Amino acid sequence: MTPQKYAYVRVSSKYQKVSRQVKEMLKLGIPKSNIFIEKASGKNFNRTEYLKLLKILKAGDTLYICNIDRLGRNYEGIISEWHRLTKELGVIVKVIDTPILDTDTPPSTLIEKYLQDMTLLTLAFQSAQELHNIKERQKAGITIAKEKGISLGRPKIVRTDKEIATIKAWQGGVITLQEAMQKLNLKKSAFYKLANEL
Repeated sequence: MTPQKYAYVRVSSKYQKVSRQVKEMLKLGIPKSNIFIEKASGKNFNRTEYLKLLKILKAGDTLYICNIDRLGRNYEGIISEWHRLTKELGVIVKVIDTPILDTDTPPSTLIEKYLQDMTLLTLAFQSAQELHNIKERQKAGITIAKEKGISLGRPKIVRTDKEIATIKAWQGGVITLQEAMQKLNLKKSAFYKLANEL
């Protein structure tokens, strides 16, 4: 089979945009169907889209990533996955912002090999360190907020006496589902959601 081009695009949360990375991959001529997009933390490699991609990749295929931290943010994990991709699976890996790491042109001298290895180790370290720093800043922010008496997380929804009484009456068979829904002016799905919450 003809070797294929794939891309792996990742952001850490569902609120972040992938458009810049996707645009880069499309410019390289990678079919949209071969771009695997993940909105998940890079702390480990147990990610749905990444695991799907691993099942598809074959020796000779090329995998593009924008930079090392898109692959992951776990030092040992990055090194291990790099070895799996390049040595075990025989995949060519191309890192758009760090061409020295591209594995389609193996280093011709020992010094080139050393520089390539050191670049990978350095970027893997920076990637993991950045995740550590983000977590430390979050921890510090939470501590300060708690000291100031600021409550964190979603506010608890307080249910009215009418809602509680209506749900109890329905559960006890005093009123029908239709009557309960009418009393609370709720559709069936919203009513059941409320009943489950209570």
